[in-house]
Amino acid sequence: MATVPKVSQEYSDARRRQILDGARRAFAHHGYEGATVVRLEESVGLSRGAIFSYFGSKWNLFYALAEEDQHRVAELWLEEGFTAVLRWVLDQRPEWIGVYLEVHRQLRTNQSLREQWMRRSPDVNERLRAHVREQQERGELRDDLSPDDIGRFLGLIIDGLVLNASVGAEYDLEALLKLIVAAIGPQ
Repeated sequence: MATVPKVSQEYSDARRRQILDGARRAFAHHGYEGATVVRLEESVGLSRGAIFSYFGSKWNLFYALAEEDQHRVAELWLEEGFTAVLRWVLDQRPEWIGVYLEVHRQLRTNQSLREQWMRRSPDVNERLRAHVREQQERGELRDDLSPDDIGRFLGLIIDGLVLNASVGAEYDLEALLKLIVAAIGPQ
């Protein structure tokens, strides 16, 4: 009986990253439906067996990208502030924007996905809520709004920036920040 060679965690992590990066390109260029398994293989540079040994399905691969992006944005907000998030969004390549828009299209049309998405990363969501509460307590944000309402408002700002960036719109970030501060800053 032949033994299966073991791979290092480093190798496994690098292969997973290769798959995610290639899949992001395929999904951004072709959309979810158009990113066939053949196109994923071409973009990733690996066979379907290799791809799906890391991600059980095309959907799991797509969802992993979406979760990764949302986690990245949340961590950036916590570590460097909302201004850093806006700068990051405006600096993104079309590949990221394509996946972001595709996630929202899927959320709009798939009820079970919408429910799954709303339950993702409860620990990160609570850390963001606590972060907003701390800013309110320090007098940096309005305290007459709930942390959830402030978070939803800022999420709408991000969504709008992404949508407009996808068609090449440019922004004066400083002017936008003044408007955001006027809306949620201390009154």
